[in-house]
Amino acid sequence: MKKVIALLLALTLVFALAACTAKNPEASPSAEASATPSADAAAVKIGVILVHDENTGYDAAHIEGIKKAAATAGIADDQIVWKYNVGEDEGCYDTATDLVEQGCTYIFSDSYGHQSYMQQAASENADVTFVSMTGDTAALSKLPNFKNAFTHTFESRYVSGVVAGMKLKELVDAGTVAAKNKNADGTIKIGYVGAYPYAEVVSGYTAFYLGVKSIVENVAMTVSYTNSWYDPTAEAEAANQLISAGCIILSQHADSTGAPSACEAALKSGTAVYCIGYNVDMLSVAPTSALTSSQNDWSVYYTYAFNCALKGEDIATDWSEGYATGANMISALGASCAAGTDAKVAEVEAALKDGTLNIFDCSKFTVDGAAVTTYLAIDTDGDWVGDTGEAIANGVFSESTLRSAPYFGLRIDGITELTK
Repeated sequence: MKKVIALLLALTLVFALAACTAKNPEASPSAEASATPSADAAAVKIGVILVHDENTGYDAAHIEGIKKAAATAGIADDQIVWKYNVGEDEGCYDTATDLVEQGCTYIFSDSYGHQSYMQQAASENADVTFVSMTGDTAALSKLPNFKNAFTHTFESRYVSGVVAGMKLKELVDAGTVAAKNKNADGTIKIGYVGAYPYAEVVSGYTAFYLGVKSIVENVAMTVSYTNSWYDPTAEAEAANQLISAGCIILSQHADSTGAPSACEAALKSGTAVYCIGYNVDMLSVAPTSALTSSQNDWSVYYTYAFNCALKGEDIATDWSEGYATGANMISALGASCAAGTDAKVAEVEAALKDGTLNIFDCSKFTVDGAAVTTYLAIDTDGDWVGDTGEAIANGVFSESTLRSAPYFGLRIDGITELTK
């Protein structure tokens, strides 16, 4: 899920954007649903553009999701053309054009930085559907063949924060939290390794923080950015910096095993620190330090999209789903998790599924000491300042409903971002 700052189209948002709402349960079957292929199903050909390959957790999750969805929908291997390690530059446009020339009728890219090039290709090939995963300009573009999709990653972030909170409570009760793990005001230090300061990352780390706070109230979190989606060395260095500063719990929005590996090494050397991963189960590299990972099941979306393709139906302009349809989850709990974590997780997940838990309940946080009552979430002029689309209603910030991609850009109290 990749966020590279790019100028959005300077268009006035027609509030019919609400009609392109991310959640559309009737149009979004679960991954188990099967298609009723049209007579020309064999004519469907899928192109896939990946920013990396199976060696990164994020891309591996997409690859797995596509293969699972294809098997479920009955799409043959020779109906999918894979393009790996495609940069967030003109090379993406060239790749998309090549896929069109190869006869692909649906083209998916997995990185935000691909979006402008995918949109350009869509504008030139009206008979091909282009989907830019994690993107945010499809509705504004007014192109009927250009789509965006994302999952409710903030939901699995929150659940993983609850897991971390349960462990932190255990450490507090055991007297393991030392003076070096506390700030001057007594709050306990936790850390987060982030890729970029974009809404996707901010939404996720805020949800994680609120999940921890739902168990242990007196925590403060420091976010260290690597300015890369995949840089094992930078991620390990950021983790070590946070550990040295006294953070006793770490999480990440980055694609390598760098941070969990650093936590495992620190724990083995006698420093108490536990971690939450992302995308893939981190127990293989951090069997003692890793508690769980926040994950996406991309097969839920790809099965929906492939079924639409097979039936000749239009894909939603903005699609976003979470726990309710199985698009998000956490990985298996590690051996170091606190007693009772599994039961607490089940409780929280049930509340997410039935809608009784609102992660961004505005009564649970403040910004500069004040309550937040309004937030304009949609940027239409490229300055990344919200200028339309009220996101807060009845005291709750509704994430990923005005569009599929996250737009929670609030910097709430208790979280500090390190700048380089």
